[in-house]
Amino acid sequence: MRGFLTVVVLVLAAAATGAETARYRIPRIDLPVQLDGRLDEPAWRDALVFGLPYETRPGENVEAPVRTECRLFYSPSHLYYGCHAYDPAPERLRARYADRDLSFPSDDAIGIALDPFNSKNRAFIFDVNPLGVQIDRVFTEASQRSDQTWNAIWDSAGRVVEDGYVVEVAIPFSSLRFPKSEGEQVWGFNFRRYIPREVFRRVAITPYDRSNPCLLCQEVELVGFEGVDPGKNLEVTPTLTGIRTSERTDFPDGELESGDPDFDPGLSVRWGFTNNLQLSGTINPDFSQVEADVAQLDVNEQFALFFPELRPFFLEGNDFFGTPSRIVFTRTLADPDWGLKLTGKQGRHAIGSFVVRDGQTNFLFPGFEGSDSETVDLENTTSVVRYSRDVGGESSRVGMIVTDRRGGDYSNSVAGVDAFLRLTTADSLEVQYLRSETEYPEEVARDFDQPLGSFDGASLLVSYAHDPRNWSLEASYRDVSDGFRADSGFLRRIDFREAEVEVDYEWFGDSDHWYTNFEIGSEWERTETRDGFLLEDTWGAYAGFQGQLQSSVWLEVETGERTFEGVFFDQDAIRLFAFVRPARAFEIGFEIEAGDGIDFDEVRPGDEREIEVWARTTVGRHFRANLFHTRQELDIEAGNLFTADLSELRLVYQINSRSFLRLIAQYVQVDRDPDLYSELVEPSTDELFGQFLFSYKLNARTAVWAGYTANYLDEAGSGLTETGNSVFFKLSYAWQP
Repeated sequence: MRGFLTVVVLVLAAAATGAETARYRIPRIDLPVQLDGRLDEPAWRDALVFGLPYETRPGENVEAPVRTECRLFYSPSHLYYGCHAYDPAPERLRARYADRDLSFPSDDAIGIALDPFNSKNRAFIFDVNPLGVQIDRVFTEASQRSDQTWNAIWDSAGRVVEDGYVVEVAIPFSSLRFPKSEGEQVWGFNFRRYIPREVFRRVAITPYDRSNPCLLCQEVELVGFEGVDPGKNLEVTPTLTGIRTSERTDFPDGELESGDPDFDPGLSVRWGFTNNLQLSGTINPDFSQVEADVAQLDVNEQFALFFPELRPFFLEGNDFFGTPSRIVFTRTLADPDWGLKLTGKQGRHAIGSFVVRDGQTNFLFPGFEGSDSETVDLENTTSVVRYSRDVGGESSRVGMIVTDRRGGDYSNSVAGVDAFLRLTTADSLEVQYLRSETEYPEEVARDFDQPLGSFDGASLLVSYAHDPRNWSLEASYRDVSDGFRADSGFLRRIDFREAEVEVDYEWFGDSDHWYTNFEIGSEWERTETRDGFLLEDTWGAYAGFQGQLQSSVWLEVETGERTFEGVFFDQDAIRLFAFVRPARAFEIGFEIEAGDGIDFDEVRPGDEREIEVWARTTVGRHFRANLFHTRQELDIEAGNLFTADLSELRLVYQINSRSFLRLIAQYVQVDRDPDLYSELVEPSTDELFGQFLFSYKLNARTAVWAGYTANYLDEAGSGLTETGNSVFFKLSYAWQP
C-alpha cells in the first residue's frame, strides 16, 4: 500500500509540474542486509518504496500489466535495491542459471540504470534475473547502444516465490564513478522490469516520450548520497595461466609432439584514488587461452574480419575511448607485456588514457578495394588519450583524441576532434575530424605496397539525424584520404568518399496486435575514390516488424552497381531475416541473402547465396544448447566455384550462477572446383576445433578456468587428423584490502 501511495504522489506531482523531472530522496540506512532474496531485514522497512506503473514497450505509457514493488537505500559504502516482482502466473516465469550477461533478453529481469553525473550521456545498468544472475552494462546516449563487455563487482540474490520473484542487490560505490561532493548529489536513474512472454514487455518507473530519442534525458532523479565513500577502492588481481601444447610438426604423417608446460603469471591493479578517477595497471594481461572467438567464415572476403576484445584489462572503461570512428581497437595489441590506464569523470569532463608495451605489432593495411593484415616481431608502445566534455543540457558533448604507436623505425600518430550535439529534441549532429602521420619500416612498406618514408592523411565524418516520433531521417558523409592510417584502431578502407541517406517510418502496436512495431524505409549509398572513380552506388528498401511470440521479420532488397579492380558489377540482392521464440525454452531464427557476387581472387561476376540458421534451447534451469550453421556459395558462369559451411555447437551445463561446464565444437568445410581456378587449390578442406571448459566465477575478476582444446584438419583427403591440442588453466583473484 505504501508503494502504491508513493507512485500516486509522484504521478500527481509530475502532472502538476509539467516537464519538471520527478525526484526521489534516497534515505541513508546504516543497518546490515543479508542478500538471500528475502526483504525481511529492518533496513528494507525504512527504504524508499516505489512501483513501476508504466508499460513503455510495447504499450506506450499504459498501465503496467503486473505489480512491481521496489525499495532503495544507501549506506556509506553501498547502494542497495530490492524488488518484489509480482506475477499472476509464476509458472510462466523465464529464469535459468547462466554466466553473467547471458540471460538477457530471454529471461525475466529487473534492474536499475544509474547516471551518477546526471549528464544524460552515460549510464551504468545493473539487472538481475529471478535467480540472481547478473547482467551489467554501460549505455551511451550518443551511440544508443549498451556495452555488455563492461563487468563490475557487485552482489545479488534472487528467489522465485509463489506470487512472482524477489531480488536483492548491493552495488559498492567502489564499482561506480560519481562526483566528488561534500553535500547532497543528484543522480539520474530509472528502474525497469523486463517480461518476455508472447511479446517482450518493459515496465518502468517513468513514462517515455517516443518523440524524444534521448532516453537518458527522460530519467527521473535521485537526491541524496551525502557522505558516500568508495572506501580504499584498491583492487589487486594476481593471475596465473598454465598451458601445455602439443603440435604435429609434419602434417599429416608426423608424430604429435608434446611441448613443455608454460606457466605465465600476471598482475592487474585498480586504484580509485578519487570518487571518479581510476588508475589501472597490468602485467601480462593476455587471456586469449580461455575464451574462444566466435566462429566466422573467411572465404572470398574483401576486407579483414572483426573480432571483439575479450581481455578484462582492455574491456574495463573502454566506453571512455569511444568516438564516431573506431580508431581505438585494443585487439591490435597482439602480445602486451604491461599497460597503464587512467579513466574517470570530473564534473563535465571525462578522460580516458592508456599506454601499453606490446611484444609484437599487428598491422591492418587498408585500401579502397580491400585490406590486408600481418603480425611482425616488432616491439611497440601504444599510447591513447581521449578527452570529452559535456556541453548543454541534453546529452551533447565535444571531445578530442590522440593515439600514438611507435617502435624502432615505425610510427603512427592520429589526432582529432569530435562532437555530438543535440540541436533540438529530435535533431542531432555528429562530426569528427582526424589527421594521421605514419612511417612504416622499409621492409614492411615494400612487402605490403605501402608508402616509403613519412606520409600523412585525414578523415572527416559528418552525420545528421532527425528523429521525431514516427519517422526519421539520417544523412552522413565520410571522406578518408589515401594517406590516413589508424593503426591503433580498426580501419579497413581508405581513399574514398561516401554519402548515405536513410528515411524510415515506424508504426507502433499494442501487446494484443499482430505487430508491436512495423517499420519501412529506404536508403541510398554512394562510395567513390577521392579522384571520382565509382566504388559502389546502391539503393535499397526494407520492411520489417516485431510481433507475437517475440517474433521479428525483416526483408530488404537492394539494387545498384559496384566496381572492383576497374570492372563494373551489378549489385542486386535480397535479404530475409526471421526470428521467433515460440516457447520459453526454445528459439529459432534464420537469415538468407541471395544476389550478385564477385570472385575477388579472379575478378569475375557470380551468383552468391548465404544462409545462417541458429537455434537455442534450454532444459530446466541448468542446461542449454546453441546450434549455429552458415553456408556460403558462389556460382560463376562455368559452375559452382565454392561452397563453404560452418557449424558451431555449444553445450552448457550451468551448475549455478557462478560455475558452468561448456563444450564448443566448430566445424568448417570448404569445397572448391579446381578446374574453375587459374591457380592450384585444394578441392576440399575440413577443419574442426573443439574446446571443453570449466569456469567458476566468484565475481567478475575472481575466477578459475580449466580446459582443453584440440584442432583437426582434413586436407587433400587425408581424413580429419589432429594438428595440435592444449591443456590450460587460469586462476585470478581480486583482492580488495
